Amino acid sequence: ETYLNVMGYEDMKKKVHLVFASLFTDRAISYRHDRGFEHQKVQLCATCQKMVRSETGSAGVMFSLDTESGFRDVVFVTSAYGLGETVVGGTVNPDEWYVFKPTLAEGKDAILARTMGSKMVKMTYKAGGGTGLVDTSVAEQTAWSASDKDVTDLAVMAVKIEKHYGRPMDIEWARDGDDGKIYIVQARPETVASQKKVGFIEDYKMLEKGKDIVATGRAVGKRIGSGKVNLLKSIDEMSKFEKGQVLVADMTDPDWEPIMKKASAIITNRGGRTCHAAIIARELGIPAIVGCGDATEKLAAGQEVTVSCCEGDTGNIYNGLLKFERTEQDLGVLPKVGMKIMMNVGNPESAFTFGQLP
Repeated sequence: ETYLNVMGYEDMKKKVHLVFASLFTDRAISYRHDRGFEHQKVQLCATCQKMVRSETGSAGVMFSLDTESGFRDVVFVTSAYGLGETVVGGTVNPDEWYVFKPTLAEGKDAILARTMGSKMVKMTYKAGGGTGLVDTSVAEQTAWSASDKDVTDLAVMAVKIEKHYGRPMDIEWARDGDDGKIYIVQARPETVASQKKVGFIEDYKMLEKGKDIVATGRAVGKRIGSGKVNLLKSIDEMSKFEKGQVLVADMTDPDWEPIMKKASAIITNRGGRTCHAAIIARELGIPAIVGCGDATEKLAAGQEVTVSCCEGDTGNIYNGLLKFERTEQDLGVLPKVGMKIMMNVGNPESAFTFGQLP
């Protein structure tokens, strides 16, 4: 567990005890059981560090590769106002940027694309300790939470961290509202996109063209799933969820993982492509559409839907069970040819995927 804005020694001591106790939460026990770790041999360290004052600045997550395709020549940056927990937890739809590494190395403007998120809330400090959510202003919602210089500086840091560890990284950052500086607060290996099998192509394609799009959001992965909607308002309704159903919720947190494992697809109102729901969906190989905004209002319990993430950055939720196909192709060892083969790509959103073809 993580505790923010801890004030005073007594409060810190209490929170350290709670961190130790979190070794035996349902989620932690389930994780160790699934991966074969012995419960009594796992150790934990409670790290106490000074807070970055990002409640008056901004914070977010960045990956040193594209999380959807595994393309390694970009840095994917997300940002929102306030503490970064809202981005990680999926409470907000953050701003997003792609930065091209080769152009960055040349010292030129390297931002390839940007998408503005709604950023409806932000997490700030409470006066007596702890944190709380407050609504953002219209001005904040319609402005970028990080400047182009911030994004470029972050991308440079991501490349350095990746080079140091020798592998793609998942990095959390924060910009202090007092001194204006950017701080890296956590870095860990990226464990999904970077582990994809090289030379193996999995492709999903819609065989029926759905005319009735019920809702849209940010696509996570390139897969398709279908089933009956199960609309859950809280984790307390876990027992109502059946294997193969489509999970629809306002947002999820790590405690939802047992349900997510049984879902054929995941749909949330809030969150970006670096939030918890998106990361777990990638790990499980389940299609997910996040940041829909109004999915819980537009979808009804028991409704049959098809969730398509194979049509670009925008994920589409179609009414009804539509036909689709999944194909696999192992390219094996391809012979060398005496020319450079180029591709004419009609959809720019597919460039990262097609660019990795041998």
